[in-house]
Amino acid sequence: MRSLKLYGKQDLRFEEADRPFIEKPDDVIIKVKAVGICGSDISRYRKLGPYVEGTIFGHEFAGEVVEVGPEVTGIKVGDRVAGCPTFYCGKCESCKKGELARCEKLHVMGAFYPGAYAEFAKLPVENIISIPDTVDFDTAAMIEPSAVVVHGFDRTNMQPGAEVAVMGCGNIGLLAVQWAKIFGAKTVYAIDIDDDKLVIAKEAGADVLINSKEQPAHEQIMEYTNGSGVDVAIESAGSPITSAQVFALPKKGGQVVFMGIPYADITIERFYFEKIVRNELTVLGSWNAITGPFPGKEWSTTVHYMSTGQINVQPIISHRLQLREGPETFNKIINRDGIFGKVLFYPELG
Repeated sequence: MRSLKLYGKQDLRFEEADRPFIEKPDDVIIKVKAVGICGSDISRYRKLGPYVEGTIFGHEFAGEVVEVGPEVTGIKVGDRVAGCPTFYCGKCESCKKGELARCEKLHVMGAFYPGAYAEFAKLPVENIISIPDTVDFDTAAMIEPSAVVVHGFDRTNMQPGAEVAVMGCGNIGLLAVQWAKIFGAKTVYAIDIDDDKLVIAKEAGADVLINSKEQPAHEQIMEYTNGSGVDVAIESAGSPITSAQVFALPKKGGQVVFMGIPYADITIERFYFEKIVRNELTVLGSWNAITGPFPGKEWSTTVHYMSTGQINVQPIISHRLQLREGPETFNKIINRDGIFGKVLFYPELG
């Protein structure tokens, strides 16, 4: 079958791979209809992370079941599904408490386990998410990043009527704009330095657009909130700069949720750091998208709101490509050769 395999730093290859087959009685094999590029894929491609050389890359996908193991129940050939790509050990202290995202041995397909940049992918049945006919494959391929955002909002004590700032209007940030509304936000402020991304944020439901290149984000937020700040600030840019600036956005006693990872050292100016202390902020980290019982309500909640149309990924998708275009596309992304939102590949097209 056609696939994309990662062999080393910036060494992604389009090549033939062995089609997966049933090995365990709970295995499910899926024909991949759509698979997206995740920000973590870009980081691993650029700098490398834990992985097995020559492993099929990718983990955000949806498709159709083509084969099931003898002990599989609830899922049958022909079903439309998405895959939860995350594996947990089930034995560590966190897993025993149902805090699966904190598993000591947490890992994702596409690193040590064959991924979804391929015509076919395989997962245990417990990792399979059924999707209704009202959710197309493009949308379903983004269930995983959407669940990541839900997991982050679940960590807050956000109440209906809250004001929320989303710093960074990439894929996670644009999903966060929509989820903020579902969680009851009265006003959502979208912050970025790219006007094109802010236009998409508006389409996604943001109430106020803030270009922080023109004036510091916190100054603009204070103008809009009469000097108080927002209830919840989401850091979704994954930048060392915004990872400091975000602390100046919330009101006293407010919350900051980190959904982005800068993959770099962060130096925080005194002005921003003191906001944590003087405003008694609650700073929350959010990692992955799974809870107990696995995979967690993040996934069922996402499917529901995608089926109602309240989560709309269409404005976020910028490229629909053949799998063979993968190496060139990854190279363009890290070299900033073009404007990229969510990139989807269609393995069956070539």
